[in-house]
Amino acid sequence: LVGMQSVIVPVGEHLAQFSECLLGGVFSGYMADSKTWGNSFSYFNQSEDWNGKVYLDIMPEIYSNLAEVKKSTTDPIPLAVAEVLKVTAIVRVTDVYGPIPYSQVGQDGKLTAPFDTQKDVYTKMFQELSDAITTLTANRTNDFSPNADQVFGGKVEKWIKFANSLKLRMAIRIRYADATLAEQMVKEAISTENGQVGVMENNDDNAFMKVSLNPFYTIFGWGDSRIGADLLTYMNAYEDPRRSVYALKSTFAGSSITNGYHGLRIGNEHTAVDAKMYSNMNVAATAPLMWMNAAEVMFLRAEAALLGWDTKDTPENYYKAGIRLSFEENNISSGVESYLANTGKVEGYKDPLKGQSGQTYDYSGSINTTVTVAWAGGDFEKSLEQIITQKWIANFPNGMESWSEYRRTGYPKLMPMAANASSGIVDDTEGARRMPYPTDEYRENKESVEAAVSTLTQESKTKKGDSMATHVWWDCK
Repeated sequence: LVGMQSVIVPVGEHLAQFSECLLGGVFSGYMADSKTWGNSFSYFNQSEDWNGKVYLDIMPEIYSNLAEVKKSTTDPIPLAVAEVLKVTAIVRVTDVYGPIPYSQVGQDGKLTAPFDTQKDVYTKMFQELSDAITTLTANRTNDFSPNADQVFGGKVEKWIKFANSLKLRMAIRIRYADATLAEQMVKEAISTENGQVGVMENNDDNAFMKVSLNPFYTIFGWGDSRIGADLLTYMNAYEDPRRSVYALKSTFAGSSITNGYHGLRIGNEHTAVDAKMYSNMNVAATAPLMWMNAAEVMFLRAEAALLGWDTKDTPENYYKAGIRLSFEENNISSGVESYLANTGKVEGYKDPLKGQSGQTYDYSGSINTTVTVAWAGGDFEKSLEQIITQKWIANFPNGMESWSEYRRTGYPKLMPMAANASSGIVDDTEGARRMPYPTDEYRENKESVEAAVSTLTQESKTKKGDSMATHVWWDCK
């Protein structure tokens, strides 16, 4: 079980760097490369071996460990938790690629199997979550060994709340593609009737994995990534007190620049020396890894309330509850009410090195938004933008999730990449919509992957085949 937990948000530094920083971190606006790779996600021209990291490194690890759990016990509790873990990990994979091998993957974890459409993957995952939730609910007081659980210490009821919260996240994810199924799953997830446990409600429910060494601490120590300009531009405009929790101040020296929270533009071509002076991530060596927090659940419920699917409170109250929970999670004891009333607007990003020390680079850019923190109400789309923008801030550094939400909704509004080297494949405004399948899959599972690409193209509104420009099934707003 711990082995499965270790690749949800990867504990290993190198896999975490690919998935959380170079891929999810960049495409979500959270992070930017401070090392010039030549070929990278930042320029939409990554090398072939980068395409397959999430696919080839996560799925075999999940399935091989799942097989070991099934061989080791007949106890329904760890078996149900293992199913929740499988879905937690693999939903991130299908969100990156679209169709994947799922229903017919062997216990050895080998991926030479037919692909399921993304719709079928989601449908099966919902059923697996529902079955696991039923099993765990029937055993809600039967906790298991904390040695097998680095997230909730073996507390079954916490796993039920997490599984329901994941179900809620997935339901909202697909709402533009299948509103009927999405509404059904939302209502199942949040239900507290007939003995149902419901979703996360407070920060004691947060899904954070304990680790001996946080990979972000190591990765940002290497100097390969810095905090993204998009994130800090929003936070600076809102005078967000979470800045000092997320980021360290810049370290520009020998110039007239006032050090502060200066993010680095994605797709920049600064020298490594210059790029490393932008704001670094503020993370402790042993800080736990966030999978999901109660703040996100409140923002999900705010969107569900906008749709009329969650009638237990108003969109505004859920929205404000999400912000309050995020402040509490980050140990910010004051200022939340003034933040909730903030009417500051994002005016755009100004690159601090422009004109300094002979620099000619100018990565300044505008962000086309008028969204504020203070709840506006009235207009559905403006309310949605507010909800997603604040969820994005609260979800840092979960870049894989926020990239998916950006693709799904178009929010928050982000700056385009500064240097697009995709040879016209990726649109500047849309950005990357998915990752191409690894070349290994074409060599070892050619017939299945070609059939998957055909299905992907049929489902997508862009129909650009196995490329970064093709929209996955749920990306159809």
